[in-house]
Amino acid sequence: QVQLVESGGGLVQPGGSLRLSCVTSGFTFSDRWMYWVRQAPGKEIEWVATIYNYRGYTYYADSVKGRFTVSSDNAKNTMYLQMDSLKSEDTAVYYCARDRVGNSRGQGTQVTVSS
Repeated sequence: QVQLVESGGGLVQPGGSLRLSCVTSGFTFSDRWMYWVRQAPGKEIEWVATIYNYRGYTYYADSVKGRFTVSSDNAKNTMYLQMDSLKSEDTAVYYCARDRVGNSRGQGTQVTVSS
């Protein structure tokens, strides 16, 4: 059974940082493409970042490039998203997913950026 469990969200001031984690099970993590996506209130799901665990390739949406860093620990079947220089427009529920549009995703973790 595939499981994706996100954690690490919270309330942070603009300019602050958070690190999200996604613990996975039920599939072979180390050779997969994995994704972070997010959904702001009233908006569609938005792709944020991609990592190819087998090679370590990473890709980012223009809106987060230079501020967010995706990484994985294949030994722990865990993916991370380091988010720096957070902005109010980053406020959303963040999901880890096995596809770019978020059809196979976890329950999500709320990130709120506000002063």
